[in-house]
Amino acid sequence: MLEEIGSYDAKTKLPEILRRVEAGESFTITNRGKPIADLIPSKAKSRSKAQSAIENLLKAKKPVVSESDLQELRECGRK
Repeated sequence: MLEEIGSYDAKTKLPEILRRVEAGESFTITNRGKPIADLIPSKAKSRSKAQSAIENLLKAKKPVVSESDLQELRECGRK
């Protein structure tokens, strides 16, 4: 459930509210008790983190060695 916050408080405490949203919290901004807008964490940040994780996994992926290359490496090691 979203925490409700009045429009005046949202205006005066915007930097604090944005830090809390960045940390994962969500708010419903109200005007005279009537819900006006929902303030939720951006999905773009999640996509950016996911893309970064994928890139890191691909960088860490070990190269595939073919059977012929593996056999050649074994033979070189026996000399």
